[in-house]
Amino acid sequence: MLTRYDHAASRAAAQVMGQYSTSFSLATRLLRGRVRADIRHLYAVVRIADELVDGAAAQAHTDPAAALDAYEKTILAAPQQRLHTDPVVHAYALTARRCGFQREHLAAFFRSMRADLNQHEYSTSELQDYIYGSAEVIGLLCLQIFLAEENVSAADRAAMERGARALGSAFQKINFLRDLGEDSSTLGRTYFQQAPSGHIDEATKSTLIAEIRQELATAALTIDLLPASARVGVSAAADIFAELTNRLAATPATDLATSRVSVPNHTKAWLAARAVRRRGHSSQTPHPAGD
Repeated sequence: MLTRYDHAASRAAAQVMGQYSTSFSLATRLLRGRVRADIRHLYAVVRIADELVDGAAAQAHTDPAAALDAYEKTILAAPQQRLHTDPVVHAYALTARRCGFQREHLAAFFRSMRADLNQHEYSTSELQDYIYGSAEVIGLLCLQIFLAEENVSAADRAAMERGARALGSAFQKINFLRDLGEDSSTLGRTYFQQAPSGHIDEATKSTLIAEIRQELATAALTIDLLPASARVGVSAAADIFAELTNRLAATPATDLATSRVSVPNHTKAWLAARAVRRRGHSSQTPHPAGD
């Protein structure tokens, strides 16, 4: 009976990912076996926390800070309990126990989520801390999943950790540019220097694009170190976000506040297929759903 519930909880977490992210959902389908399910379990928890601070709690007439505090307490305690009535928490706890998640990584993530409730402008050092908690530690948690059943050298693990942090940081900065309009006009957040209208100038955009490309390059150097179960999916995600970076680079800075740049589904599918050809084989052909 419990095993049946485990499977049902895992499917619930997968539905959260499918609802919110075409790109990550597609790339995750290129992961193998246990790794695929564990990434979905982690993503669901991260997405729910993000939704709490991005307006879902407020729209439900619930105090976002109190809701986030309660959710953090639940998630940090989840691995100690074998059964949870919340299927997403239940699925997450399975993964956290199996992969040995570090409490400090989860605490750093929730600190960054909390910053989005209390802070609307970020200094350079504050932004670095925010990116670490909101994105780099997620890369490290994903790496814990990838390596849970692997024996790797200390040197290779250190290299993969650098790559994981770089990829997480790149993804976050891409999201800053892609979501500039919503962050500024709807959520009232300023992650880097912007005009009062929410626009950024070309120089700021160019600096961010250069940082993103450098971080993607750093991550690319370590992808082949990853286990075969993870290599193709990570490569596909990196390639899709590299394509999004190119499209952001080609978009005038003044347009980013009023339009959300995206990669067409057929291009995502082609990039995913290319990742399969380059780095291995997958038992599932990617067919992305619409955004």
